[in-house]
Amino acid sequence: MLPKISRRQLPLVMSGFAGASFGAARIERDRLKKMPARIVPVDGAPDGLTLDRRWMGDFCKAKISNHGRKPIAVKEVVLFSIPLALPPDTRIYGESFQMLSQTSGTIGKPTDLSYSELKHYRIPQPEGVTAMSGMVVFAPAGEPHVLFGFTSCHRFIGRFYLKADQLDVVVDTEGRTIAPGESWDLEEFLFFHNPSRAELLDGLADRIVVNHPPLKFPKPPTGWCSWYCFGPRVTAKNVLDNLDKIAKNFPEMKYVQLDDGYQPAMGDWLGAGKAFGGDLKGVLKEIKNRGFEPAIWVAPFIAEEGSEVFQQHPDWFIRDKEGKPLRADKVTFAGWRRGPWYALDGTNPAAQQHLEIVFRTMREEWGCTYFKLDANFWGAMHGGFFHDPKATRIEAYRRGMQAILKGAGDSFILGCNHPIWPSFGLIHGSRSSGDISRKWTTIRKVARENLSRNWQNGKLWWNDPDAIVLAGDLPENEFQFHATAVFASGGMILSGDDLMKIPEDRAAMLKKLLPPAGNAAKFEDDTFQVGLTVVKGGLMASVFNWGDEPARVRVKLPFVAKITDFWTGKEAGRQSGFVIEQMAPRSGRLYLCRPSA
Repeated sequence: MLPKISRRQLPLVMSGFAGASFGAARIERDRLKKMPARIVPVDGAPDGLTLDRRWMGDFCKAKISNHGRKPIAVKEVVLFSIPLALPPDTRIYGESFQMLSQTSGTIGKPTDLSYSELKHYRIPQPEGVTAMSGMVVFAPAGEPHVLFGFTSCHRFIGRFYLKADQLDVVVDTEGRTIAPGESWDLEEFLFFHNPSRAELLDGLADRIVVNHPPLKFPKPPTGWCSWYCFGPRVTAKNVLDNLDKIAKNFPEMKYVQLDDGYQPAMGDWLGAGKAFGGDLKGVLKEIKNRGFEPAIWVAPFIAEEGSEVFQQHPDWFIRDKEGKPLRADKVTFAGWRRGPWYALDGTNPAAQQHLEIVFRTMREEWGCTYFKLDANFWGAMHGGFFHDPKATRIEAYRRGMQAILKGAGDSFILGCNHPIWPSFGLIHGSRSSGDISRKWTTIRKVARENLSRNWQNGKLWWNDPDAIVLAGDLPENEFQFHATAVFASGGMILSGDDLMKIPEDRAAMLKKLLPPAGNAAKFEDDTFQVGLTVVKGGLMASVFNWGDEPARVRVKLPFVAKITDFWTGKEAGRQSGFVIEQMAPRSGRLYLCRPSA
């Protein structure tokens, strides 16, 4: 159910909506219908093409049809060109095609939270715009938030091209050809306002779920991941040593996940490299024998040039215009290790069968029940040609993922480095940030990325805030900030430390996070200073000082509560709110708030 919006809550925020009042949803839609739209062909004029925009409640469904006599290649469809009348200091948040990109800042000064969609991934966009994908929120000072969002991604990706005074709402049709007499359903679009940022985003998630029923997994997983302590040099001994520690001290950590480094080559997933130094299947079997679940990292869509799969089956890969396998560095980022990569074509039946066999083997013969799928973005790589010439890169990726799901059976599927909107309904968990490291700058950056995506957790999938790392030389306040941010994300908890070396006090902090809350904190705005999480018996208040100086922070509660510091166990009395007068810089605090008469 979308939030109810009164007439008083809707300000005049767009110059294109003339009149004394913005008013009810019916008036809102009537004015949107007058916004300019256009179909952009690859070449020539869109003769014979029509665009039909139909409103149903708060949602717009659009269709283009070819009533002419010639097939026409369509570059994109501009659903709306909306003139903006928002001040340059209006805060924005936008999603990206790629999981590792997000846009923040203001209309006058947009910033990348992580990698640039244009500079790093080289995703095409018009000159002079800030491009976002899936959704964008505007937060004018003192006014309700404004949301534009696409609530489906079956075939096309919805994009937003922002200038200082205009927003274009665009469906990228990738130059595909529409035949005479043919019609295309475009992706569903949503536009509404609400004073509450959290309610606004909840409404978006609720509608996405209608169009893409999520894969179900009852609780967010817990476990251990080898990458953040051993990286690509992981060995069998590393895993087995930590398995011993987990069995003795952290039995709540169900999944033991072997990350990148075990394989002989990128793309050859059913073998072990010499550096691993042990029987891969034997290690996985030992995890199972000790009462835990074997988990493994796979980058299913990519392969390096020297891999067996690429050498033996080059015809399985996305092609360039000359019909040869498309090297990733020709159109996008080459890959972070052993590149440049090539990407499997998810529309190719032989590639689909290969993916299904790989995951069925790992599930049924190796016993793996958890798959961390990395580099999924390359399965939706732009600039290439597919076995099915009518398919978009969204369809290619989704068909490949469906083959993986068929092979993986009842396993947990985590999407990582993936295209966010195209992954709807295809994964149980979603990485919600870049890689963690034991540095304050990274901890701060990753926390903001994760908390910006709290609205997805428990609705679209379980969010993965990346591993929690508590061993190292950082001061206590920064580790506590990190642990509090992981709690506030409400999602998965995987340790990234060598548990043979973790200090006892940090081990105690890790144990306090188990099991995960399963609910993400709700924040008033994107400053992410105070968030409230519903838990059994009350609320948890997550409080952050992101800066380098002490801060005065006020925490408001909806009831009189008995308050306990979660990390220290100290009681803080009965209050309906409280003030932290001198909150230490770079720190996070977590309070259990139980209703008290």
